[in-house]
Amino acid sequence: MSGLESLLDRNALWAKHKVEENASFFSQLAQQQTPKYLWIGCSDSRVPATQVLDLPPGEVFVHRNIANLVVHSDMSCLSVIQYAVEVLQVEHIIVCGHYGCGGVKAVLDGGDHGMIDNWLGHIKDVQRLNSEHLSQLEGDERFDKLCELNVQEQVRNVCNTTVVKNAWKKRKSLTIHGWVYSLSDGILKELCCNRG
Repeated sequence: MSGLESLLDRNALWAKHKVEENASFFSQLAQQQTPKYLWIGCSDSRVPATQVLDLPPGEVFVHRNIANLVVHSDMSCLSVIQYAVEVLQVEHIIVCGHYGCGGVKAVLDGGDHGMIDNWLGHIKDVQRLNSEHLSQLEGDERFDKLCELNVQEQVRNVCNTTVVKNAWKKRKSLTIHGWVYSLSDGILKELCCNRG
């Protein structure tokens, strides 16, 4: 059996178990999407939003990319934010990075990584803006700090989107959170929070 056939079999078994637990699970899920949370996270396969938060399908609207970046020219990310805020009426946007992020590591390692270097330039900016503080750290401490600083910068970027600024002008209840996830123990740590 090929890997893909195995995945399809696993999916069928999962769906069967869901129906056994709750016969109306899929019919209820199909009726509406009303998450309170937008998760902007890293594409890393070890950081799946609903599992990390222990929430069922339908509870978190998710956007993922390399190193959880929020770039003002990224129409995909901006469209997700707009849909989440204006249509789904989410109450919280969570930017979640993680320690051990490959994108952050690539920036610290330097060198040529090909096309991805264009994307990683945004993390290089974070590194440059915080070079004095980062230069006082070494090894894993420096790596972890740049992961945290990247999350905090992306929270600022979310707060500066026209969608979020307009929501706050209209006095919508919307809070932006910056979290970092530890691969070594599965724990989330809050770094910052902005309520407008």
